[in-house]
Amino acid sequence: MYDSLQEALAAAYGPGVEVEDRVPASGSALNEVWHLHLSNGEVLFLKTNAFAKWKYFTAEEAGLAAIRSTGTISVPRCLGSGTATGCGFQRQFSFLLMEQLASAAQTADFWETFAEELAAMHRAPTAEYVPGGVYGFREDNVIGTTKQVNTPKDSWVDFFRENRLEFQFKLAYDCFGDGEKKDFARLLDRLDTLLPEPEYPSLLHGDLWGGNFMTGPDGKAWLIDPAVSVGHREADLAMTELFGGFSRTFYETYYEAASIEKDYRDRRDLYNLYHLLNHLNLFGGSYYGSVVQTLRRYV
Repeated sequence: MYDSLQEALAAAYGPGVEVEDRVPASGSALNEVWHLHLSNGEVLFLKTNAFAKWKYFTAEEAGLAAIRSTGTISVPRCLGSGTATGCGFQRQFSFLLMEQLASAAQTADFWETFAEELAAMHRAPTAEYVPGGVYGFREDNVIGTTKQVNTPKDSWVDFFRENRLEFQFKLAYDCFGDGEKKDFARLLDRLDTLLPEPEYPSLLHGDLWGGNFMTGPDGKAWLIDPAVSVGHREADLAMTELFGGFSRTFYETYYEAASIEKDYRDRRDLYNLYHLLNHLNLFGGSYYGSVVQTLRRYV
């Protein structure tokens, strides 16, 4: 955590390096994003948000650091987060300072390599990320702008019930009628008959849709904007299917690399109920029908 953007730059490059220009960037619906041109010729990527939302960026930085520590799949390098004033901005702000990635053409085996590296991340040891439990994370973080509870649990089913579905449903409680509330209670009661405990716990990206990876300078997939926790690898795979954008080759390779069970598709939409509830809470009633349809499928 830095108290100024200049302090973060000094830690990365030494004293005397300053921001010469900042150019608005694109690619984020939740933050303002910028290309920072520095006096040493470097260009960095900066995310900013309201001063009070600095925890969003410390959580993102922790998630990227966890993924990087597995040594399996690439993520952008963070140079620090914090709160600041000045540097051409007319308000106090929170920030996350990162390396600027230049995209190259995708490699010929882009999707195969992406699947293999993701499967390797899912096989990486996880004990260091969840002190006091098996599933969860060392701290809460955010999914979009919604708090994501990562209280450690020894059971994946208990974790998904309490920290994922139940938490989101409580946020959306007033959207539902009495019948839907009873259906949801029944779903939570029988969740252990619908979801298996995984063969091994996996570090999850947590929000793995098509907008949260990019082609990096090596032509391979780089993960961005994580909402990490330790859970069942099927949950990450399910999220990739919610909005599309992943090739058939990706799934064929991942299925082989990660030994996905044949009945995974019976559970896929149940995992994604968490994300549909979150979208209902974030964006409103357009997701109501999808939530109810999925709920009724499993009760």
